[in-house]
Amino acid sequence: MEGGIFVVIVLALIVLLVIAKTAIVVPQQSAYVVERLGKYSSTLDAGFHVLVPFVDAIRYKHDLKESAVDIPEQVCITRDNVQVHVDGVLYMQILNPERASYGISDYQFALTQLAQTALRSEIGKIELDRTFEARTSINAQVVNELDKASEPWGVKVLRYEIKNITPPKDVLNAMEKQMRAEREKRAMILTSEGERDAAINQAEGEKQQVIKASEAKKQQQINEAEGAASAILAIARATADGLRTVAESIKVPGGQEAVQLRVAEQYIAKFGELAKSSNTLVLPASVSDVGSMIALAMNAVRQSGVSPPVKS
Repeated sequence: MEGGIFVVIVLALIVLLVIAKTAIVVPQQSAYVVERLGKYSSTLDAGFHVLVPFVDAIRYKHDLKESAVDIPEQVCITRDNVQVHVDGVLYMQILNPERASYGISDYQFALTQLAQTALRSEIGKIELDRTFEARTSINAQVVNELDKASEPWGVKVLRYEIKNITPPKDVLNAMEKQMRAEREKRAMILTSEGERDAAINQAEGEKQQVIKASEAKKQQQINEAEGAASAILAIARATADGLRTVAESIKVPGGQEAVQLRVAEQYIAKFGELAKSSNTLVLPASVSDVGSMIALAMNAVRQSGVSPPVKS
């Protein structure tokens, strides 16, 4: 009796062991590669699967999610022979579990080495100053090279990102000095441009001031000329009116005698002034003949068109 129970227990354990070996649950985003008698048989997707006992065996388990692989720091030489330390991150995903299992022994190690090689090649094509601004193009070229090599391995290289580019300390110091000099240069240029603009504005202001002053002086001269012309015109009109009044006065009775008296007075006054202004005088022989001078003046008055009145 006890021997029968022992046999049942052993058979139950064997059944449980067989079920554990043959009943497989594959998680989501995973793939299991099954070999039958040492030869590839199938790839199990997510879900429940039953294997043939003692015939089928799971050899490889792959995670189909995107994975990130750290690329160790390495020394790269730029086109201008400067050593820089560069590291990065590689993103990949398994698309074909069968190829990833049998195409290469360790695809992550192979892609890591290939990424370092491709990166050194791309860094060697450009100068140090362009390595920082050319990260996008370098990443694209590395991905392109890795994607060509990883296709037979069933792995898709999604992207590559450079994390750090570290030049030597002496190069960093030189770059810092260069950037400081460039900033000082820009500051001096901005200062000189500001001074130039200020000088231009000042010159423009002085120019406008001179123009306004000249226009004001011009207007002043015009106003003075117009005033002088108006004064001359007023004097001429007053003189004409005076002469017209004198001429009309001569025509009235006693006017001619008044003119003769006025001419005699002016003659004597001017002659006296002439004697005061000079010590030496050259006089005509008839200077003492006032009557003849008055007659000469009256003759000039008649010739100017003013005729004395006729006595009845």
